[in-house]
Amino acid sequence: MAVTDTKRTRPATKVIVASTAGTVVEWYDFFIYATAATLVFGTVFFPNTGSELTGIIAALGTYAVGFVARPIGGVIFGHFGDKLGRKKLLQLSLLIIGLATVGIGLLPTYQQVGVWAPAMLVALRFAQGFALGGEWGGAVLLVSEHGGADRRGLWASFPQAAVPAGNILATAVLAVLSVTLTEDQFLSWGWRVAFIASAVLVLLGYYIRTKIEDAPIYKEAMAQAAARHEEISPFKEVVRDHKRELLVAMGLRVAENIQYYMVVSFSITYLSVVVGTDTSRILGLMLIAHVVHLFAVPCFGYLSDRIGRKPVIAAGLVLAAVWAVVAFRVLDSDRTFAIVAILTVGLVAQGLMYGPQAAFMSEMFPTRMRYTGISIGAQVTAVFAGALAPIIAGSLLAAFGSSIPITIYLLVAIVISAIALVKSRETNGLDYATLDAQLGDPVTAAPGGADRPGH
Repeated sequence: MAVTDTKRTRPATKVIVASTAGTVVEWYDFFIYATAATLVFGTVFFPNTGSELTGIIAALGTYAVGFVARPIGGVIFGHFGDKLGRKKLLQLSLLIIGLATVGIGLLPTYQQVGVWAPAMLVALRFAQGFALGGEWGGAVLLVSEHGGADRRGLWASFPQAAVPAGNILATAVLAVLSVTLTEDQFLSWGWRVAFIASAVLVLLGYYIRTKIEDAPIYKEAMAQAAARHEEISPFKEVVRDHKRELLVAMGLRVAENIQYYMVVSFSITYLSVVVGTDTSRILGLMLIAHVVHLFAVPCFGYLSDRIGRKPVIAAGLVLAAVWAVVAFRVLDSDRTFAIVAILTVGLVAQGLMYGPQAAFMSEMFPTRMRYTGISIGAQVTAVFAGALAPIIAGSLLAAFGSSIPITIYLLVAIVISAIALVKSRETNGLDYATLDAQLGDPVTAAPGGADRPGH
């Protein structure tokens, strides 16, 4: 494999902080909803049907709306992020998701306004998903395009690690509230504190992002396109010229995305409803697994720089298959150490797939359409994978009264991602200018491309 960028370069600290801090805030907002949907929303925003599981499934349905909105946000933010710059769109996404999250914290209940409560909840959840769909791609590129090729897996994994960081923050806040308040207090107003408090985090994240600029390689790509008087149409070009890369990116996301939401969302439901574990205990055990996950993601991103993207992802698929077979038996034991261990293993398996993913996907698309390409590749899959995973698992459990169909569902997802991995090509160590040339894009393929140390 030819490596054209051998000198190590590191993105400025402020770029890493701006990208990661803002993404932590956005994922906090997104995941605070996920946890609350499982623990609270079924009783607060929906009518009492006499079945606890039915209310949770209905709440998870509104949770899925955020995933439906994500590819729409990915397409729109990606398109304009490629045309106007990563920074501007990242600031906008942060404001949208912040306003939506605070709005959810102020919503009236079903008992107060009837069907208007779930209707408004769905609208605000859609706004959350729309903004998050545009956030991920921009945050990843802001870091990876500022850094050198030989450490791209590590640098791009920092915004990835913002996902468990945001989840840790969300879980910790709700855990503290659930422990310090009575159940009635928590259900009536305590959960709202976690949503409204995000306003402070949003303002801080927005301020940090005002202090950064787009990467040199992106600026050079735009300058060359302008010099050639070329009309840039990222969405059209990605769909027309890079179908294979889109399909591979989507396929790689299937198992990873399902695995994550099975661990962080459905496991809470399973332990609460089936096993009968106390809510505060569940959140405490989940918090431990999230902390391990936070450090695992950048470690696996770094590992992909050393041995390649594909071997690390392959290891994650194998471990995920093992987890699918044994996880529910372990959860049924209701033993603290066993539950912590299986939740942690589940997130480590996902981390092996997720850590290298941002760099791997960014290496599949040319610079001038990279934001659009990785956003579509990542967010479209989220609709069919992560969004539906807790709903499908809950429905299978309700229909069959057994975890075996859920295990089969997980294994099918792993096979799909394994096929995509086989069809992918290893890109570790190649600078963006070389990749642009290999992908047939004329903008940054010229000699002396922008992905050079010190450029």
